[in-house]
Amino acid sequence: MSKELIAIAPKQAILKDYTEEPLKPSQVRIKSEFSAEKHGTTLAFYRGLVPQMEKIWDNEMELFLPSKEKPSLFPFPLGNITIGTIVEVGSGVTLFKPGDRVWGYLPIRETHTVDEKRIHLLPSGVSDEEALCIDPAVVALMSVREGRFSLGDRVAIFGLGAIGLLTVQMAKLCGARLVIAVDPIKERRDLAEKLGADLTIDPNTVDVGLEIKLATHKKGVDVAIETSASYKALHEAIRGTRYGGTIVPTSFYHGEAKGLNLGEEWHLNRYTMVSGARVESEPYRDYPRWDRQRIYDTVIELFQKKRLSVEEFLHIVNFEEVIDAYKMFLEEFPNKWIKLGVRYRKKN
Repeated sequence: MSKELIAIAPKQAILKDYTEEPLKPSQVRIKSEFSAEKHGTTLAFYRGLVPQMEKIWDNEMELFLPSKEKPSLFPFPLGNITIGTIVEVGSGVTLFKPGDRVWGYLPIRETHTVDEKRIHLLPSGVSDEEALCIDPAVVALMSVREGRFSLGDRVAIFGLGAIGLLTVQMAKLCGARLVIAVDPIKERRDLAEKLGADLTIDPNTVDVGLEIKLATHKKGVDVAIETSASYKALHEAIRGTRYGGTIVPTSFYHGEAKGLNLGEEWHLNRYTMVSGARVESEPYRDYPRWDRQRIYDTVIELFQKKRLSVEEFLHIVNFEEVIDAYKMFLEEFPNKWIKLGVRYRKKN
C-alpha cells in the first residue's frame, strides 16, 4: 500500500497508508520521484505556533478573528513541491499524457491524483533540484521587487536559508553596489560569499546594526530584506538601514516579538516597512504589469539561463528515511540543512 507523510499533532509526523480513488475525467495520476519541504513556513505550522491554531482568517474583513470553536490544523499533509511522472490520465484531460514529467505544489506522498490544472510540465533546461527550489525563488523575487532598489543601492539580507541565498543572487542581478548577508551559521555565510555576497556578518559575535553602518560610511543600507523569521534579526535590519530606507520582512513570523523594539531607531529614521512578499497576496502593488504567472515565468527563465544557483541547497534522503530526517530537520537541528529533499525508490 502507498504511504504519505502526515502531521497528526504538533511535532508528530507519521507515514500513513492510503488508497488512491478512481480517476475523474479531469484528473491525472502521478508517480512521485522527488519532493521537497518548505522549511520556514512548515516549521511554524508543524509546531502549532500559527494564529490558525486559535483564530480564523476572515476573507471579507481581511482580519484574523477569534474562533467560536477551537480550530484544528491537524491532521495535514507535509511537503511543498513534488516532481513526478504521469502514469494515467482521465478521459477529459487535454494538457498532459502518460510519461510527462511534471511538478506541482504537492505534499510528500508516493502518488498523487489531482486535477490537471494543479500541475505543470517540468520546464526544459531546469534540473530537478532547481524545480524543487521554484517556491523559495518566487518568494525571493517578490522580496527583491518589494524592496524597489536598483543599480548602485546597498542591500542587506538577513537569514541565509533558501530564500535568503536566492535573494543574495537576485540582489546582485539587480545591480546592488554592496550586498551584505547576515546569518549565524558559518557554512551558510561561506555559501553566500560564493553566490555573490560582498560582506557576511555573524550576528552572534558582533553588533550587526553597527557593523552595517560602519561598512556603509556610517549611513546604512538602502534596503534590508529579512528572511529568517527572527524578531531580533528584524530589529537589526531596522538598525542597519539608512534614514528613509526600506525594510522588507519576508518571513512568516509567529509568537511574541521578543527582541523587536519599535521605540528605538524605527521611531526616528522615517523608514518604510513593506509587507507582501507572499506570492498569494494578490493583486500585487505593480499589477497588472506583474501578476503571479509573470513571477513564476521569470524565476523559471532565470533557472533556465543559469542565472541562479541552488548548489548545496538540498539535503536528500530516501522516502523510507523521511520520519527520522523530518524530526532532525525540523525539531533537533533546524539549521543543519538548507532544504530537505526526498527521493522515492523505483518500484518494480
